[in-house]
Amino acid sequence: MPAVRFSPAHCPRLIVKIGSALLVDADGKVRRDWLQGVVADIAARHAAGQKVAVVSSGAIALGARRLGLAKGGRASLEDAQAAAATGQIALSHCWAELLHDRGLTAAQMLVTLDDLEDRRRYLNAASTLDRLLSLGVVPVINENDSVATEEIRFGDNDRLAARIGQAAEAQGVILLSDIDGLYTANPHRDPAAKLVPEVRRIDSRIRAMADAGSASGMGSGGMVSKLEAARIAQRSGAHLAIISGKRDHPLAAFDAEGRGTVFVGEKQGTARKAWLAGRLTVRGQIVVDAGASNALLQGRSLLAAGALSVEGRFARGDVVDIVGPDGHAIARGLAEYDADDAAKIVGRRSDALEAILGYAPRSALVHRDHMVLM
Repeated sequence: MPAVRFSPAHCPRLIVKIGSALLVDADGKVRRDWLQGVVADIAARHAAGQKVAVVSSGAIALGARRLGLAKGGRASLEDAQAAAATGQIALSHCWAELLHDRGLTAAQMLVTLDDLEDRRRYLNAASTLDRLLSLGVVPVINENDSVATEEIRFGDNDRLAARIGQAAEAQGVILLSDIDGLYTANPHRDPAAKLVPEVRRIDSRIRAMADAGSASGMGSGGMVSKLEAARIAQRSGAHLAIISGKRDHPLAAFDAEGRGTVFVGEKQGTARKAWLAGRLTVRGQIVVDAGASNALLQGRSLLAAGALSVEGRFARGDVVDIVGPDGHAIARGLAEYDADDAAKIVGRRSDALEAILGYAPRSALVHRDHMVLM
């Protein structure tokens, strides 16, 4: 049964993501009875030895009701920030109270996109998560929407949950959703749509099944964001499940019935390469020819001779995408040159680089030790 991958015996650390549509009702109030069931499920897993962290949406929806803001607090960025600042207090209090009733201690972590995209801050967040989980605490994590702008935010908690899973070195991520998994077509429109129980590789066929809309209109993540979260989780070696959160005790129901879609984690590489693969922002890109593309797929570094062009403004050490002749990113890595110097040497043989640059060149534009295939 797919659910066994997420059991305490096989998954010592688990991330559970809960969306706004499940946690907050149409009147902007916490669905307290339902949430008590989720907390009971978490407590049962904790008693069985599993460490659980929660990525919880709902702050904006809760704050919007308290402030009387239109459109659920999402009419403008300023409204969303004000609603988040107000609602986060209520959300944290609710989690702390319900977990305390089950003998568990809650901790709050608010993060922005930058916190997990910057390598040093990512490691700091990972260290905090590790210590909290080792102490038996249940971290409750949300995006810090009170300060995040459109340019520096996740925009949905699905991808945040996958990135938190990486940082926490979790073996599993469960997304509680308003739909019970990935279907071959939109089940609300196509009665012949079938649930896909397991996905080992996210390819064009799987991506074509995704529907970008959020069924409730309250949340910000649809199936497209869930597939992106699954990609991030898989690359870090973790399994990810999309299951229905509409029923009572959804985690216990998943254990009993196994209904949902499970994205099977890949063989895990280094933690640094998983962080690279999971990044949502890059500083630029290097376009390469077919020969370089094939060399990269064979595990080689990117040499200047195989590059065609450089795009964006980046410095040495920044993250860049390596794009093949078809326009698709085939790899991601840390640039060994800044953009200006990289542009000067594209297409040039290694023995010509010193004369062009005026200094002893580095061995590659992007070295294989600091690169991950996409």
